[in-house]
Amino acid sequence: MAETQAVSEPGKDTPDKNAPGSKSGDNHVYLVDGSGFIFRAFHALPPMNRPDGTPTNAVFGFTNMLLKLIEDLEADHLAVIFDTSRKTFRSEFYPEYKAQRPPPPDELIPQFDIIRKAVTAFNVTTVEMHGFEADDLIATYAKQAHARGMKVTVVSSDKDLMQLVRPGIEMYDPMRNRIIGFAEVVEKFGVGPDKVVEVQALAGDSVDNVPGVPGIGVKTAAQLIIEYGDLDTLLERAGEIKQPKRRENLIEHAEMARVSRRLVQLRDDVDVPTSIDDMAVRDADNDTVLAFLKEQGFRRLIARFEAEGSGGEDGEEVPADQGQIDATYELVQDLETLDGWIAEATRLGIVAVDTETTSLNAKSASLVGVSLAVQPGRACYIPLGHGPEGGQDDLLGGSDAEIPKQIPMVDALARLKPLLEDASVLKVLHNAKYDALVLTNPANGGIRLGPVDDTMCLSYVLEGGMHGHGMDELARLHFDYETIKFSDVCGKGKAQIPFSQVALDKALDYAAEDADITLRLYRLLRPELVRGAMTTVYETLERPLIQVLVDMESAGIKTDPVALKTMSADFAHRLDDLADEIHKLAGTNFNIGSPKQLGEILFDQMGLPGGKKGKTGAYATGADVLEGLAAQGHDLPTRVLDWRQLSKLKSTYTDALVESINPRTGRIHTSYSMVGASTGRLSSSDPNLQNIPIRSEEGRKIRGAFIAEPGNVLLSIDYSQIELRLLAHIADIESLKIAFRNGVDIHAQTASEVFGVPIEGMDPIVRRNAKAINFGIIYGISGFGLARQIGSSQGEARDYIEAYFERYPGIRAYMDRTKEQAREQGFVTTLFGRKVHMAGIKDANPA
Repeated sequence: MAETQAVSEPGKDTPDKNAPGSKSGDNHVYLVDGSGFIFRAFHALPPMNRPDGTPTNAVFGFTNMLLKLIEDLEADHLAVIFDTSRKTFRSEFYPEYKAQRPPPPDELIPQFDIIRKAVTAFNVTTVEMHGFEADDLIATYAKQAHARGMKVTVVSSDKDLMQLVRPGIEMYDPMRNRIIGFAEVVEKFGVGPDKVVEVQALAGDSVDNVPGVPGIGVKTAAQLIIEYGDLDTLLERAGEIKQPKRRENLIEHAEMARVSRRLVQLRDDVDVPTSIDDMAVRDADNDTVLAFLKEQGFRRLIARFEAEGSGGEDGEEVPADQGQIDATYELVQDLETLDGWIAEATRLGIVAVDTETTSLNAKSASLVGVSLAVQPGRACYIPLGHGPEGGQDDLLGGSDAEIPKQIPMVDALARLKPLLEDASVLKVLHNAKYDALVLTNPANGGIRLGPVDDTMCLSYVLEGGMHGHGMDELARLHFDYETIKFSDVCGKGKAQIPFSQVALDKALDYAAEDADITLRLYRLLRPELVRGAMTTVYETLERPLIQVLVDMESAGIKTDPVALKTMSADFAHRLDDLADEIHKLAGTNFNIGSPKQLGEILFDQMGLPGGKKGKTGAYATGADVLEGLAAQGHDLPTRVLDWRQLSKLKSTYTDALVESINPRTGRIHTSYSMVGASTGRLSSSDPNLQNIPIRSEEGRKIRGAFIAEPGNVLLSIDYSQIELRLLAHIADIESLKIAFRNGVDIHAQTASEVFGVPIEGMDPIVRRNAKAINFGIIYGISGFGLARQIGSSQGEARDYIEAYFERYPGIRAYMDRTKEQAREQGFVTTLFGRKVHMAGIKDANPA
């Protein structure tokens, strides 16, 4: 067997004097993977459209990248390389290659030609060639330039290009401003660039439909190539492999491994149509560039390009103008005017609505005003609860200032209620749940708002995980517009006044703008549901849930305050007893809640082992430290852990829950966020009712304080092994599906197959360890993490994980496939079709 060797970098002693970003003379070639960046830009940026409605988000991202290259890297040779079609020489000997890739999204297709025009506008050389991928052309040019003694930078993060890296040839990812050299390739593949093809041949690539060898991922492939030297030697000696399933797969799929190597090996001998000399950087015509940027409506890039061209006074950059919106807003102060707006909204069948209130807590908020928008730029504000400006009351409690003219709230709401409940008029809101809850309150009209569309939920469905979904951020992203902030009209800190005391002219601009922006967002985002194939997710999951949550939050949950107060008193007594015991063990009184004082007691005064100080100079006294000391038999850390747990239960639950009970309803009304988690699940706050403890006796007592009305019961329903059932279905693991259908104890079966013990008479500890493996592996647990859970060595834990994947190779294949798809697309898709965008996945793991 070949001797295992560490991966070493050739030419490491040669300093790199030509890193991107520095002037490098006339011997530096930049080869841009144009097609790769089109898709990265498209998935990284939210929808954008130029004035004629043509999508431009990929164009903007690509143009911004190209301008940055020209400005910052000072390249002397630069070319953008594009793919022409999916049919290449690889398809001739393996028709399945990339065959399963879906067509580009409809909104991306018109951007391809525009991006080519962008490159032409900047006077940069472009190269594309039928029958070859851009990667093959890049490999050919890199080889030619390297042979001429030129330094080469491949502008891409594509893993398939990493085989080109060597002294004099590097990769550069401008989206992360990151160099990809030898060390980064080893980090990605576990081998040097010269062995990347061998590893890819074994691991395959589900995104490109490169078959590889079943059950072998990148990590295992790297280990095998390091051990045997190359793919051919490995396949010749496959019979020596100890693991039966791996040995069997290598022998059975040897030819597919060789085919895979041909698929991933880049051609570097293409008869390319353009020479490297033709790539010499040429000055762009300013008028041509500006004409292109203006046609796309790229205000920021126009300002940036003009600043670069003029240099400005003293070389300062000319700032981009803030985006503007054309708008006419009206203050509604009488019923006749209000009736006109209601009639127009009814005729159009759509109106954007926003409320101004006295509180962020929808259950306790009172209406201050309502704004409506019927067309972009045409909106109004109806003040209902405004008092004197600034609230300047006299000493007797009256006011010298007049209350501004406004329609009596009862009269205005009587007019608005039919409109807001009219099934034929769509109401568009941003965070509709809040406004619906406010209006549900009888004091605010008792209005059951509907039907509604929610621009916050639209943004979340389309771009969840990419950015926040607040109105201010969305206006900035989509319209390059800075909205009026609450602090702009109400002030900050101690000087802040309630919105009810804001002057009506300022209130008009602020409130009407909210409705206006909401309608504009709706007109932009609603069509994207169809283009992004997200209509079903929005219409069947998100939109119907709005009213369900309104009803849930409005109803609240009945809570027994006496039980909670009794528990708080009991916890307080027990905390006092624990504190006395802790102080006695320490030999002195100290603040148990102070990590600094606790660390000094444990490690300085008592001399316990393992004390480590952090950057602040204080000892670490986290749960892991205390648990380690407790496991060694030290009493004081054990008591401190008990004290901390009890203290948290009292402050976070029993005390806080009592304070959260609404005095009018006697119930707790939590707030559920529909956009708080990128995965689509709900989150709960004020208070968080999704995190009430259950495992301890005290936690179960706290849960017992949530009670049903007389004659009713609370029903708790939970899935059995839901993660594993989903995994069996999604990854199509037939043996697991059969086991579930037959009612087999899945954890016992795993224990039997991984540990090699019979199911009958199995030790419960063995089954428990198998359960940890089952659930841990699907969440990406490491050998270290599993070892801590089951109390084994890291080596044993790694062997268990490997044995698990040997038994269920489809799981590893599914996990690898999903990760590759996520890196390729920037998102993963749930069973219901929701796209969960993975922020930074392409940066952390170059695709």
